[in-house]
Amino acid sequence: MRTFLCIVALALMTAFPVRGQVVTPAAERLDAYLPLLKGKKVGVFANQTSMAGQTHLVDTLRKSAVHISVIFGPEHGFRGTADAGEKVGNYVDDLTGIPVVSLYGPKRKPSADDLRDVDIMLFDIQDVGVRFYTFISSLEEYMESAFINGKPLVILDRPNPNGHYVDGPVLERKWRSFIGMQPVPVVYGMTLGEYAKMLVGEHWLTPEAMKGYAAMQRSGVDPLRVIPCANYTHQSVYDLPVRPSPNLPDMSSIYWYPSTCFFEGTVLSEGRGTKAPFQIFGHPSLPKDLYAFTPTAMFGANEPKLKDQQCYGWNLADTPARVRQKIEGKLRLSHLIEAYRLFPEKDKFFILPKSGDATFSFFNKLAGNAELMEQIKTGKSEDEIRASWQPGLADFKKKREKYLIYP
Repeated sequence: MRTFLCIVALALMTAFPVRGQVVTPAAERLDAYLPLLKGKKVGVFANQTSMAGQTHLVDTLRKSAVHISVIFGPEHGFRGTADAGEKVGNYVDDLTGIPVVSLYGPKRKPSADDLRDVDIMLFDIQDVGVRFYTFISSLEEYMESAFINGKPLVILDRPNPNGHYVDGPVLERKWRSFIGMQPVPVVYGMTLGEYAKMLVGEHWLTPEAMKGYAAMQRSGVDPLRVIPCANYTHQSVYDLPVRPSPNLPDMSSIYWYPSTCFFEGTVLSEGRGTKAPFQIFGHPSLPKDLYAFTPTAMFGANEPKLKDQQCYGWNLADTPARVRQKIEGKLRLSHLIEAYRLFPEKDKFFILPKSGDATFSFFNKLAGNAELMEQIKTGKSEDEIRASWQPGLADFKKKREKYLIYP
């Protein structure tokens, strides 16, 4: 019995390394990428998660005598202080004096003019491994701009906190949008470096970008360099040292996010404006014996859904989300199905466009198809819904294997 317990303990240690002591993001591996930047004018795509230890990547590069010509900022801005969806314009960073170009909103990729004083492009953003978390879309458009303009790109890879599983419906091209641009499942189990390799390998970039990529190769320039993390595997437990966005404040929210973000496509509060976004959700019309909460204006949620209204629903913040998600490794649809079952006016549950046509509703964009909404409406069980995903997931996993950097 004692031998058996030792074997189990060893297996758990292998699958779940000691948190915060083993995995090293690429940004901290200076020797691996500083030689690539020496003597070059660099364009940096970064935000508040772009840390090398306790120092921001931009500050680290400047201390290492790297010349940064321009900073590109994604949703929430370069410093990560903007509200979700808030328009952020171009400006000069107060701390460094470097111009910052916003790549969120109408403009999503650097122009040739933005890159006229750039020799090499750098990308360092913490992702959470979920298709509708828009940083993979930002990465794709940044890559296209690099290759079209003949600029080599270096990606400083970071661990994926949801990198240990693959699940959810695979996006159908008809529902392509900035919250889902490629035929991948909701949870794709890849780091940004691995995903970038897939974008190139599957020729998912624009023909113009692929042409530029090939031209750089012919000229002897390596168009894409991925600097890998050290000691990372897809089973690593990695606590993010910086919240990746205002409404993902802790690891519990990050683990629940793939499942509960679907509430953004419904009239229910998804927990923005509470202490635990994406862990608390509900609506004033649900039964009053459920968990009660009131969304209010706060950092990251100036105008939350159902602001100042008493809601009733669920609170997952105190559940062992890490253990459940890590061990079970799957999306949870049970709360979404139950919320629809309990909602009194079912024709108003999903947020529809002004036309009333559900086809291109936000929920369907999140799902990447129109099938999931119909499955919920017709009372399909979670097992039945999950079974419908399996052929697409099997095909995706075969593609994914070709691009994995980490075991």
